[in-house]
Amino acid sequence: MKKTIMKKNRALKQLPKLTLLASTMLMTTVAPVEAANWLMLQGTEKPNQAPRAKVWGFIQAEYQKTADTKLKAGPFAGKHAAFNQIGPQLTSAETFNVKRARIGVRGANFPLDKNVNYFLLAEFGNNGITTGKGASQGQLTDASITFNHIPGARIRVGQFKTPMSEEGYQGIMVFNYLNFTSGADRLLLERYFDNADYVDTGRNGPVGAFRDQGIQVFDTFLKGDWELSYSLMVGNGNGIGRTDNNADKDKYIYLSAEKLLGGGKGPWRHGMKFYAWKQDGKRTIKVGGTPEKFDRTRQGVGMTYFDGQYRAAAEYYTADGMIFAGTKGAGLPADGAQFLVQTNQAATAYYIDLGYRVKPNIELNYRYDTLDSGTRDGHAGNIATRLNKADERIFTNHTFGLQYFANRKTIIRANYEVRDIQAPHNPNAQKVVDAIDNRIGLQATVIY
Repeated sequence: MKKTIMKKNRALKQLPKLTLLASTMLMTTVAPVEAANWLMLQGTEKPNQAPRAKVWGFIQAEYQKTADTKLKAGPFAGKHAAFNQIGPQLTSAETFNVKRARIGVRGANFPLDKNVNYFLLAEFGNNGITTGKGASQGQLTDASITFNHIPGARIRVGQFKTPMSEEGYQGIMVFNYLNFTSGADRLLLERYFDNADYVDTGRNGPVGAFRDQGIQVFDTFLKGDWELSYSLMVGNGNGIGRTDNNADKDKYIYLSAEKLLGGGKGPWRHGMKFYAWKQDGKRTIKVGGTPEKFDRTRQGVGMTYFDGQYRAAAEYYTADGMIFAGTKGAGLPADGAQFLVQTNQAATAYYIDLGYRVKPNIELNYRYDTLDSGTRDGHAGNIATRLNKADERIFTNHTFGLQYFANRKTIIRANYEVRDIQAPHNPNAQKVVDAIDNRIGLQATVIY
């Protein structure tokens, strides 16, 4: 049954081009989008309206399952495949999980100074933030202060989400799917390891969670019915909950233009947004036991829209250096499989995401995403930097979803993911990745 589905999945390879054309036509003919301004929603408070302290947060409980097909080739043949287990522990192919449980407080120190506001958030769920060496079940994710004294140049300092891809930048409680695209998961959701060359079986801390510690200058300007935004940021580039491990800082730039269409508010505001972003920095990691520095660059362009009934989004981005490549032979760390970071590799990714409200409280979703990882060809002198076409992996996912909005703060989501991995220049690796299963999931979200 699975092989039949996989064959059908490969037959869908022409669908991305048709979907991209269809979504482009839709964006030019149908009114707008879920195009929230995350710079302002997450970094500022409403002037003269913000309380001193507003407690808020959300809980996401879910169930996910795969068929748990075992590996049929490679060094871990006959054992569980990492890509068929449910994270973050990777100990089961079918599990319930309180994936996120966050509580925070935000506000302004009015009446002392209405131009200063703060944002504090902690994670108590079971995910990449609360697992890994040094992580805890109660991890601080956000702690920032924004100074709004300079017209056109608000200043935010602390630990917070970096200006980047909409998939990572948006509030996760209104994310339309259970799982990230392959591109976001492997290229943008950064993992940190001590070593690059097949010697680590675990992360040396929490995932980056699309966050950094640093300073940001940003603001938004209204020009007619267009809202123009910019952000410039400098950060450590070493994840959350710790200081930098080298003298090199990450630089971020983000630009967006959103046509306001009226209707909706906050995360559900109606509008059509176009944006571009770039992140550039260096990472220090051991190769053969010796610390070395490697470039890490990510950049992309995208757009979103939402008009209350139709929703669409599309994004394309590239990655250069520090590519997370999973585990050796797709085995589990519990079985001794080691992680690999390709320090000098490159990748490209894109996704197309469509939604339609058949009723005001029921939305049908479809998302196509693809990641072409290991696209650089060449040779170098050690395991971490040796490159050849055999490294290339192409990840393709078709996600079919349903969302039921019980109310504005209670959402039920159901997903079915048709997943495929190709190793176009490595027949032996193809036998390994052929074991990938489709995945189903259910999630309940309550915002408070």
